[in-house]
Amino acid sequence: MGEAPRPPQPDTPDHVPGGFPDTSATPSEEDVQKMCEEGGANLVRFLMGKALTTREPQYESVRNWSYKDIARLPQAEQKLWRLACQEELNVLRKRKVFELVDRPRDRKVIKNRWVFDVKSDGRKKARLVAKGFSQVEGLDFDQVFSPVVRFETVRLMLALAALENWYITGLDVRSAYLYGKLDEEIYMEQPEGFAVPGQERKVLRLWHALYGLKQAGLAWWRTLDESLKELGFERLKSEAGIFFYKKKGTNIVIGIIYVDDALFCGPNKAVVDAIKAQFMRKWECRDLGEPNEFLRMRITRKGRAIHLDQCAYLQKVIERCGMLNAKSASTPLPAGYYAAKNTEPVDVDLRSRFQTVIGSLLYLMLGTRPDIAFAVTHLSRHAANPSQDHLNKALYICRYLIGTSTYSLVYNGGSGAGLIACTDSDWGSDPTSRLSQTGFYLKLADGLISWTSRAQKTIAYSSTEAEYMALSDCARQVTWIRSLLGELGYKLKAILICGDNQGSIFMASNPVTEPRSKHIDIRYHGICESVAKGNVELFFIDGAENPADLLTKNLPREKFAKFRAQLGLLFPSGSI
Repeated sequence: MGEAPRPPQPDTPDHVPGGFPDTSATPSEEDVQKMCEEGGANLVRFLMGKALTTREPQYESVRNWSYKDIARLPQAEQKLWRLACQEELNVLRKRKVFELVDRPRDRKVIKNRWVFDVKSDGRKKARLVAKGFSQVEGLDFDQVFSPVVRFETVRLMLALAALENWYITGLDVRSAYLYGKLDEEIYMEQPEGFAVPGQERKVLRLWHALYGLKQAGLAWWRTLDESLKELGFERLKSEAGIFFYKKKGTNIVIGIIYVDDALFCGPNKAVVDAIKAQFMRKWECRDLGEPNEFLRMRITRKGRAIHLDQCAYLQKVIERCGMLNAKSASTPLPAGYYAAKNTEPVDVDLRSRFQTVIGSLLYLMLGTRPDIAFAVTHLSRHAANPSQDHLNKALYICRYLIGTSTYSLVYNGGSGAGLIACTDSDWGSDPTSRLSQTGFYLKLADGLISWTSRAQKTIAYSSTEAEYMALSDCARQVTWIRSLLGELGYKLKAILICGDNQGSIFMASNPVTEPRSKHIDIRYHGICESVAKGNVELFFIDGAENPADLLTKNLPREKFAKFRAQLGLLFPSGSI
C-alpha cells in the first residue's frame, strides 16, 4: 500500500510522507466503498486521516473552538487566548504575509478562522487559517500538489548513513508556509476580533502563503527548492525530498526535507554544519542538533547502528483503544484467518471506531512495523462496512503489539550488508475475488527499508503467473532505488531478488512468448528488461525459507517468528 499524509499538524501522526493532496473533504459512502475495493493510495490517505493523534484527550475539543467560544471563557482565560492570537498576527506581520488594502470590487474575498490548541507544555497556541475550500480553481489557485519525502526514502537514507557512518544533524523551520511566495492575487477578510479600528471594511492582500490555502504547501516547496539551489544543492529526480550537495573530496551533504523538518548528513561534520548554518541564516529555524525524531519516528544511534521506533505513539494507541490490560497475542492475526465481507447494514459507530483503530495501525505499519503489514492491509479493505469481527481482529493486532511494544527497526552499519530483495505471492488467496496477494521487501544494512503487502490488480491464472507479477512489482521498486542511489554517485552491481517459484524466475530470465505468459499485462514484463540489463539478478530460495511469505498470509506462530527475525526488527528479551 502507498504512503499518505493529511495537512501537517505539530502534535499528530498526520505529518507523514507521501505527497498526497488535502483530505479535508469528506468522501461519500460510495467513494469509501470504491477506495476499499481498489486499495492503494486513496484508501491509505483516507484511513490515515482517521488515525489517533498524540494530543491529550482533554485538549481535543480545543481545536474545534471558534473565536466566539473564547468570549465565553473567564476573563483571565480570554486574555491568554487573545494574547496567543496577537502573537500569531505579529509573526504574520513580521513575515510580511499580508497588506491591509481596500476591498476589491472584482475579486472574491476568502474567509478565515482561528484554530486553537494547547501544547504539551500547557502553552496556548492560536493560528490564523484561511478557508481554502472557498478558493476558486483557475482564479485563486492552479496547481496544489506539493512533493514530500517518503517513509521508505527516509529509511533508505538512514540505513545508508549507518553503513557509511555519516554525521547527521536536524532542524525545523518555524512557520515554514509563511515563506511561500504567492503568484496569485488573493484577498482575505481581516481576522475575527482583530479588525483594525476604523478600517473594518478593508481586507488583507496576501503576498505570502497562509495555512489553509490550497497552494500553501506548493508555494513553500518552490521557495525552499530555489533556496537550496542557491546553496549549491541539486534536487534528485528520483525523489523530490532529497537534495544533494557535492564538492571535491569528502564535501558531500545530503538534505532530507519534509515540509518544515530537515535532516542534513554527510561524512564530513564540519562541511555538514557549515551548510546547515547557511540554511539557518536564510530561515528562522530551531536547531535540533543530533536528531532524536523525524516524521514521528524516534531515532536512536548506538555506535554504528541506527534504531527507529514509534513506541510512544504505539503506547498511546494501545491506551486509547482500551487495551492496556489485554492479554498479548503471538501473531498479528490467527493463522489462516480470512476477513469475510460484511453483508449487514452499516453500523456507523462501529465503522468510526474501526477506521480509527485501523488508521492508527496503518500509521505504525507504514513507519516501522513491517511485521503487521499483511494483517493491517487485509483488514483495511473492509473499512467501508466493517463487522464486529473485523473490529475484534483489529484489536487482536493491538494485542500482538502489546507483547512487542518495546521494539526497534535496526540498521547495523557494522554489518556491511548491501541491498537485497525478497518477494513472494499467495495465489488466489482471496476466496471471494480470487485475487492473489503480493508481498516483497528490500533490505539494507540488515534492516528493512521498504516493504509491500497488497492484493494484485488482476486475477492470476496460475501460481507462476502470480509470482511473476510479484517479481515484476519488486523489480520496479529495485529500479527506483538503483536510480536514487545512482544520483548520489553509487554504482551498483545487479541487485539480488529472491523468489521461491522456478517457473516465474524462468519466465523473467528467458523472455520468450509462450501460452502461460502471453496474456499477462505488458506492464509486468518489465522484469525481463531489468534482468536483461543486469539491474537485478534472480535467485531461487525454497518456499519454506522465504521471509517474504510473512507479507502474503497469516502464518502460524513458529513460522511467523522465524521470518520476523529476518526483518531487522529488534525485540528485547521477554517480548513475544
